[in-house]
Amino acid sequence: MLRIQQLKLPVIHTPEDLKAKMIKILRIRPEDLIRYEIIRKSLDARGGELKYVYLVDVEVKREPSVLKHCPKQVSKAVRTWYQFPAHGENPLNRRPVIIGAGPAGLFCGLMLARNGYAPIILERGERAEDRARTVETFWLTGKLNPTSNVQFGEGGAGTFSDGKLNTMVKDPVGRNRKVLELFVEAGAPEEILYENKPHLGTDQLIGIVTRMRKEIEDLGGEVRFGCRVTDLLTTDRGKIRGVSYEQRQTADRVEEQELRTDVVVLAIGHSARDTFSMLKEKGIPMQAKSFAVGVRMEHPQHMINESQYGKDYPAILPAAAYKVTRQTGGGRGVYSFCMCPGGWVVNASSEEGHLAVNGMSYQARDSRNANSAMIVTVTPDDFPGTDVLAGVEFQRKLEKAAYGLCDGKVPVQLFGDFCRNVPSTMLGEVEPCIKGQYELSNVRTIFPQELSSALEEGIKGCEALIHGFSRSDAVLSGVESRTSSPVRIIRNTEFESELSGLYPCGEGAGYAGGITSAAMDGLKIAEAIAKKYVPCYD
Repeated sequence: MLRIQQLKLPVIHTPEDLKAKMIKILRIRPEDLIRYEIIRKSLDARGGELKYVYLVDVEVKREPSVLKHCPKQVSKAVRTWYQFPAHGENPLNRRPVIIGAGPAGLFCGLMLARNGYAPIILERGERAEDRARTVETFWLTGKLNPTSNVQFGEGGAGTFSDGKLNTMVKDPVGRNRKVLELFVEAGAPEEILYENKPHLGTDQLIGIVTRMRKEIEDLGGEVRFGCRVTDLLTTDRGKIRGVSYEQRQTADRVEEQELRTDVVVLAIGHSARDTFSMLKEKGIPMQAKSFAVGVRMEHPQHMINESQYGKDYPAILPAAAYKVTRQTGGGRGVYSFCMCPGGWVVNASSEEGHLAVNGMSYQARDSRNANSAMIVTVTPDDFPGTDVLAGVEFQRKLEKAAYGLCDGKVPVQLFGDFCRNVPSTMLGEVEPCIKGQYELSNVRTIFPQELSSALEEGIKGCEALIHGFSRSDAVLSGVESRTSSPVRIIRNTEFESELSGLYPCGEGAGYAGGITSAAMDGLKIAEAIAKKYVPCYD
């Protein structure tokens, strides 16, 4: 096949226009075009002229002859196809256990199930459809379920997010594409295979992760819900021999269970703080790592659209996204994170007496506001003490302060009042789009002065990038504290912990930073298990 790069078309065009442009570039007759596949499609708004830019692979008749007469934007197509490894030689006598049914755990489990390993997944939260009802109840009433919420449950924290599927992870073996293909097989639209910034809304993700789980079960695997792992069982020789967990039978009854296994995948997510504590007590090697904290910031979506597309942009265009970053005079990095076009700010708490916020979008991205986390980097130097879990306690301190401001409601403040360090008493033109109860307050008091000053300086600096970004009535909500894991669980070149048979995986283990990268890490761990073991059980 041939690859055409930088194929540009007006924003409003048809598939026939795309085909005609390919034929023109290749200098062939229409009947010589056999088939084509869109590899990437992106919107280019530079220079004030809106256009779509395509990367397309094309199969044509008499390819060598056609290639000789093509412009430089045409070359021989080179594709990387994902290959799952053959089974290893070590007998695996017990089924592998995966802790966590977020993207890392689900994708690891799906690949193991497809290759005969029949994994058992233990998830502390609920099935996606039940979890959605629990989360909606929390947003309406403020009554938190600590084991099933925005952070915990089938699909992980990514289920209640913007569902962005782009990643910056280098991918020489095709895992990124494989993850997208698996999403499509589970019901995602095919457009995610080629859109430059694909996303899946929460309304789609609930059904998609449910179908993935059912395939795992159809292939002999199991997904057990309401199961919170409390201990790792080990041998005297430093090997995994099983896990202990609490299985919730009813709202008031929990039973202690044990499950024997030789392989445990630790795909716990970044909010499993009790599990981090258990790992510390077991002596599992971990290290504190940098992360970021800050606020959710809301602007009118039409303002962002005009900034990115121009004032007279076509209504057919999707809600515009942005990415901003500034360096403060004190050397702190302030930047946007998890930007949600046409999205919602959500109460994403998972611990009683603590409050955290996140951003979420439905597939349509049609709310009136854009929001993103505006965050500032913090390092282990910012955490008091030398404890490996000092970052967790730093997060908790901020979340406890956020909870206390409005007795569990999301605290909200206008940016102008944030700069003056006074509580907001009324809204301006920007009306919050928030899932959960909220109340006007002084968000600035959540943070140490150094961080709040850095946020103020960084946000003001972004005015040079997006006109109106620092408007005084932009809405801030706090606290955004779960941007990434505060620890890294150490693993070797075979992806195992110092405890043989334990495979740290995904975002909670410190090796991913979003849905796609976590899913890719899940594939990586499944490959490592397959290379080492052959299943030897019925």
